Amino acid sequence: MNGLSEDDVAARLQSGLDNRAPDKTSRSLWQIFRANVLTLFNAIVGSSFLVLLFLGRWQDALFGLAAAGNAVIGVVQEFRAKRSLDRLAVLDAPRARVLRDGSIREIATADVVRDDILVLRAGDQVTADASVLEESGLEADESLLTGESDPVAKNAGAEVLSGSIIVAGHGKARVVRVGAESFASRLTADARRFSLVNSEIRNSLNRVLRWIAWAILPVAAVVINGEIQARGGWHAAVTTGTWTAAAVGVIASVIAMVPLGLVLLTSVAFAVGGLRLAGHKVLIQELAAVEGLARVDVLCMDKTGTLTEGGLRFEGVHQLTPAPAPGWQQALGWFATEPEANATARSLAAAFEDDGGSQSVSYIPFSSSRKWSGVSFGGGSGSTPTWILGAPEMVLGAAARQGGGAGGNSPALRSGQAPPAACLEAEPAPEQVLDQAGELARSGLRTLLLAASADGLSASGEDPALPRRLQPVALLTFREQARPDARETLDFFRAEGVELKIISGDDPRTVAAIARHVGLEISDGFDARQLPVDPTELEETMARHTVFGRVTPEQKKDMVAALQRRGHTVAMTGDGVNDALALKTADLGIAMDSAAPATKAVARLVLLDGRFDRLPEVLAEGRRVIANIERVSGLFLSKTAYSIAIAVTFGLLQWPFPFLPRQLSFTDGLTIGIPAFFLALMPNARRYRAGFLRRSLSFSLPAGLIVAASLLVLTAAAALDGPAGAGELRSAAVLTLSVVGLWILAVVSRPLTSGRAAVLAAMFAALIVLYNLPLAQDFFLIGWPPAGLMTAALLAGAGGGLAIEVLAWWHRRKFPR
Repeated sequence: MNGLSEDDVAARLQSGLDNRAPDKTSRSLWQIFRANVLTLFNAIVGSSFLVLLFLGRWQDALFGLAAAGNAVIGVVQEFRAKRSLDRLAVLDAPRARVLRDGSIREIATADVVRDDILVLRAGDQVTADASVLEESGLEADESLLTGESDPVAKNAGAEVLSGSIIVAGHGKARVVRVGAESFASRLTADARRFSLVNSEIRNSLNRVLRWIAWAILPVAAVVINGEIQARGGWHAAVTTGTWTAAAVGVIASVIAMVPLGLVLLTSVAFAVGGLRLAGHKVLIQELAAVEGLARVDVLCMDKTGTLTEGGLRFEGVHQLTPAPAPGWQQALGWFATEPEANATARSLAAAFEDDGGSQSVSYIPFSSSRKWSGVSFGGGSGSTPTWILGAPEMVLGAAARQGGGAGGNSPALRSGQAPPAACLEAEPAPEQVLDQAGELARSGLRTLLLAASADGLSASGEDPALPRRLQPVALLTFREQARPDARETLDFFRAEGVELKIISGDDPRTVAAIARHVGLEISDGFDARQLPVDPTELEETMARHTVFGRVTPEQKKDMVAALQRRGHTVAMTGDGVNDALALKTADLGIAMDSAAPATKAVARLVLLDGRFDRLPEVLAEGRRVIANIERVSGLFLSKTAYSIAIAVTFGLLQWPFPFLPRQLSFTDGLTIGIPAFFLALMPNARRYRAGFLRRSLSFSLPAGLIVAASLLVLTAAAALDGPAGAGELRSAAVLTLSVVGLWILAVVSRPLTSGRAAVLAAMFAALIVLYNLPLAQDFFLIGWPPAGLMTAALLAGAGGGLAIEVLAWWHRRKFPR
């Protein structure tokens, strides 16, 4: 079997029979443009802009340029983030192993062509739909495709689907479907897609935008009637031409309701967060994940590769019998060099050599669900026994529960050292071996048992059985090195109120020892083989315990789901194939750099340099995004609230709308747009709390009503003081709105830092300068009103500011930080 030749590959590439798919790892430029430009609110803004140009009021159409600038900034920022994330995604993309011209090559998944021969090994994610040609114990986990968690045996002739994960054995398969026809591209695209969804912030803002969209038409109708009636009615407005001024007032009220910059700043904040984390070697596969870790209150971790460095060092042999079956050292050498050996078995190669003299006649590869592997060698019957290498409790568990075996529970057997010959006259009982393995595990060592049997090994069937009459030969111990950054990182999360859970497939005693080493105060780990099946009982068990061992991949997923049912937001870290299901189920899946391709594909974050201490940086970035967007949303939503309140009240009172569109652009820039851009990107370490929308609206709605009340008081006072010119009244209204708006800015900027104080001072200074700058006065039609009207404007602004202070005091008491 030589596979395809170069000419065969070239012919298929020319025919389009490669594995390239139309799906991208992120949104296309057209999708980005459409999301930022072709929106309902941009349609409203664009129509209003065109109407004002038609009426010759280009000065009042300034908001159109601002909206266009917002859209351009949004497109540019997101496209820059897309390019950076795409480059990282390409560097981190999984590769396929194929047989071509008689040699095995690793190529990009997109370069796989139809009829290629895939070389499949444990840990691989199948990159294209293929038909199995030959196999040795090949098992695939298709749970990401079908939802069925049990591994499926793949015999010759069976079809193995792209997107499934090889969990045991090895084999070769011919590709039958590629590209868009297969599962792989769709699965990878769904897992890796750049998106800004499934976020509390974005969902809340989208809800507010829908409310505003419903409110625009009825509010506009009220304003139209009020503007027309204020100008003598419909007949007079049409005959005298004052309808144009009424149209300008209507447009001003409608545009004021639209929070033009809020969605932009949200997108920019997420995109900038993704770029910042990319600089720290963290790949964000979904930008909403920037906020994800900030919302997490339970962090589940795999031990190997997360708390430990992932590499294993062989520690020693603890012989269990005085005269073990011959060839046990050669058997360990064979297990160490077998092509499908896992990392634990491979570490035996430093101590045991395979002389190549043993030929296997039957082999069962290691499976994370069985937790053992086995081999039978050819030769005389009984002279070369079957060898089993696996977790002691899985290999001897049934015999121990039955009380089988012989031997005494001697101290020598429990010491962790090879016992003297006098103690080994009889084969130890299974429970003695398990006791000794437990003592070793409690010291932080990983243990495996080598056992022998004169019976042959049957590798047929979907659930291979252990041979009978197993003889324990030796306990093998391995040591893992804890990551130097693990203790500090876990201390950080505990200090931040994040609950920690360690979920591992290893012996719970070993996992507990590692957990104690990195600073967790726990006694023993919980054996996942005793996990209850009942969902409610599982939830209670998860609440009571911190460390879990001997967890199967399906159990990991169930445990994450149990925490979620309790209302927790769960993050899961891992690097093994057995972590993929749990990472997919978790609210935030985090893969290490050493993770299998399938695990990386379903993760939302990938730590490209494998540094566990990157997670606090991710948490800090998420908190910055959430807290700053909540901060600036108070500005934008307050504006929407007072715009609606002013439009409705002035319309019902049949008073002209108190601002021109250009004047609202002036106040928006000073009190909302410019400061919000800086505030959204500043440091902010405030802890996340659920209820973002409720907190924002509980401040924004009353603040908007206070602003509207201040303007009503000003207008009423001006009427009592005698008729004022329309221009003077508008200037006074702009002054009042600026004062109260800057007061709201001061409140939402607290606690003040040097940066926030500088932004606030700059906006106050800009207000004074622009009110005294002739060019600004002429363009925005503003100026200092007469003394009496200016006094009323300042008093109305100060009264509104004091009311904002009372509101802020109430808000702090109701929602303490």
